[in-house]
Amino acid sequence: MTTTESPPATSVRPPSARKRGVKPWNQRLAPYLFVLPNMLVFGVFIIYPALNGFNISLYNSNNGRAFTPVGTKNYRRLFTDEEFWQAAGATVIFVVAFVAVCTAASIGLAMLLTKPIRARGFFRAVFFLPVLLSPVVVGLLWSWILERRSGALNAILGAVGLPEPGWLVSGPLALGATVFVGVWAHAGFYTLIMMAGLQAIDSSYYEAAHLDGAGAWHRFRHITWPLLRPTTLVVVILAMIAGFQSFDFIYTLSGGGPLGATTLMVQYIYEHAFQSPIQYGLAAAGSVVLFCTIFALTVLNFLYGRRKESM
Repeated sequence: MTTTESPPATSVRPPSARKRGVKPWNQRLAPYLFVLPNMLVFGVFIIYPALNGFNISLYNSNNGRAFTPVGTKNYRRLFTDEEFWQAAGATVIFVVAFVAVCTAASIGLAMLLTKPIRARGFFRAVFFLPVLLSPVVVGLLWSWILERRSGALNAILGAVGLPEPGWLVSGPLALGATVFVGVWAHAGFYTLIMMAGLQAIDSSYYEAAHLDGAGAWHRFRHITWPLLRPTTLVVVILAMIAGFQSFDFIYTLSGGGPLGATTLMVQYIYEHAFQSPIQYGLAAAGSVVLFCTIFALTVLNFLYGRRKESM
């Protein structure tokens, strides 16, 4: 006579336990509660001002009072304003030069400061120190150095018999000076990011390349640059955003002159929003255009970076 054994009681699972991956509601809710404070701050200080700025761009005001709806009139006026296009052109030149020089300088400095050189900590502090300074202090400091008649730089050039150019008087020189000062003030921060990217590269790649007889250029081209590309993309995006938002150190350095040569988009917005005649609607329209430009370029950079990684 054969008997059938019943399965052990421990193999029977309750229906809820068979649904793998389904957590109780309080565990699913917990991550959102941790994020909620940051989301509230982000909504109050970022999302609401942005939406309110777009709303103001659809109104006209009489010197900051008596708002009247005008639709897209402020945008049409913005795109026919010669000062706006001059500021937009100066902004594009500044951002392209700022991003290119900042990225190249940060890569070079990071490669130098990750090598076992003497007083490496001292040099790291020297290059990072400008990041700690206030942008207003940076602008005032370099306006004193670059001043044509009593500036320290021209005093040195005159002492050795070299020409004493008007760094902040000529348009191209003034724009170049703002790029240089911007790179001086920000390159230390991007160098730190690049150093973190370099230190994340496995040293065994360099050891193998060295055994194969690869020179410094080939090691950089085939190891450093490909593995540093994601970090470089982050630096490019951060530098691009910082370039578009540059205002404070330029305003104290050159005041936007000469003849508007160093007036960037943010200064254009500031002057129309806070200097007479106050035009909140026009300034808000400029802010919306600047936001859309930065957002579009950031998305394009991310898409380009993802495409390069997938190749």
